[in-house]
Amino acid sequence: MPVKIPSTLPARATLENENIFVMGEERASHQDIRPLRVAILNLMPTKIATETQLLRLLSNSALQIEITLVHTATHDSKNTDAEHLLKHYVTFDAIRPEKFDGLIITGAPVEQMPFEEVDYWHELTRIMDWAETSAESTLYICWGAQAGLHHRYGIPKYDLPGKMFGVFEHRVLSRTESLLRGFDDVFYAPHSRHTEIRRADLEKVGDIQILAESNQAGIYIVASKDGRHIFVTGHSEYDPLTLKSEYDRDVSKGLPIHVPHNYYPNNDPAQSPQVRWRGHANLLFSNWLNYYVYQVTPFDPDEIPRGSIHSNF
Repeated sequence: MPVKIPSTLPARATLENENIFVMGEERASHQDIRPLRVAILNLMPTKIATETQLLRLLSNSALQIEITLVHTATHDSKNTDAEHLLKHYVTFDAIRPEKFDGLIITGAPVEQMPFEEVDYWHELTRIMDWAETSAESTLYICWGAQAGLHHRYGIPKYDLPGKMFGVFEHRVLSRTESLLRGFDDVFYAPHSRHTEIRRADLEKVGDIQILAESNQAGIYIVASKDGRHIFVTGHSEYDPLTLKSEYDRDVSKGLPIHVPHNYYPNNDPAQSPQVRWRGHANLLFSNWLNYYVYQVTPFDPDEIPRGSIHSNF
C-alpha cells in the first residue's frame, strides 16, 4: 500500500523511479479507509534527503499513510531552500491542536552540545510533551533518541573518544518483542555519531527495556514498556551512499575521520559500498507501523492516545 505525499514533494519522483508505491492526494481521498497520520519532525540539515529516506521505509507497508512534515520555528535551516520549507513543512504551532497516530523525531548534528544549549531545545521538549497526549507512538532516531531519553528519563549522553562511524553487527535481546519480529539473531545497522548512551544508566529506569545492542556500537534499540516510545540510536534509514557522502565531506574539509567501519569492501573507499542493513531497516519501520501504531491506534483520532500498548501480540 502507498504512502500519501503531495505531488510537488521532491521525494515523490525519486520514490516513483525506484518503483515504490506512492499515491496522490486526490486518489487517496476516494479510498474508504482512514489513513494513518504520521508527523515527521525533521531536525536534519539535509531535509530533502532525510524525508526521502524515511518515506521510502514508511511506504513499504500494507497501510495508507498521510505524512505531515514539521520543522522547528526556533531554528533557521541553512541547508534547505526556504521555499521548500514554506511549501511542504509546518511548524509545531500549526499541528498542536491535532492528533497523530505516529510521530518520528529525527537525528540532528548537535550531539556534542549540551542538550539545553541547542537553540530549539525548549521547542523540542514542548513537542515531546505534546506527543504524550497527541500521538499514539513516537519513534526517536539517533540524537533524537538521546534527546528523548534525556528529557523523559534523565539519561545522560557521553562523548566518545572517536566517531562511531560505519555499519555494525547487532544482536537481538528480546526475541518475543513485536518490534523485532522477523529479525535475524544478528543483524547490521549504520551509526554516525560522536556520543553514546550507556547500559548502566538505562538499567536504573524500570520503565524501559533494551531490545538490541552491539559489542562495538553499544545500545541500539530501547523502548518504553508500554510501546509508546521507541529509541533507535543508529541510522537504519540511511541510503546506500549516505555514509560515503559524510566521509567524503569530512575528508574534503580536512576533518579527522576514519573510513566507515564494515562499509567498503576490503575497507577501500575506491570501491562501491556494500548495503547490509536494508532488510532490517524495512522490518523495523514496518513493525513499528503495524504493531505499535496501526494495531493500537483508535479509528477516531480524537481518542488518541488510546492508552497502554501491549506490544507482544
